[in-house]
Amino acid sequence: MATLILLAAMFVLLWALLIRPQRQRQQKQQALLASVEPGDEVLTVGGLYGIVQEIDDEDDLIVEIADGIHVRIARRAIGGVVKPDDETDELEDSDTDGVDGVTDSEEIVSKGPADDAPALERR
Repeated sequence: MATLILLAAMFVLLWALLIRPQRQRQQKQQALLASVEPGDEVLTVGGLYGIVQEIDDEDDLIVEIADGIHVRIARRAIGGVVKPDDETDELEDSDTDGVDGVTDSEEIVSKGPADDAPALERR
């Protein structure tokens, strides 16, 4: 009797830790794939970024990966939808360091690698 209870508890634990989360991930991925529409920027599982131009009769996506370059991609090959970033907020936060109005990127460019590196001595 105790063995049966232990076996049932192990099955419930396995289901709670492995099977249930996997099903939830699959459902989220299926909902994401179903919600892809023309105009969305997508990332394929192969690592290509592109903008969905249209959905053809076979439910495949026509994606523009560069100016004038269109490819047909299976819907299941979409790894995710890329959300547009709010670039203006990022630029405001990282443009200046608060000292003399010099941008962070200018500081990095103006400082060469030999300026701070100690001289190497030969033995």
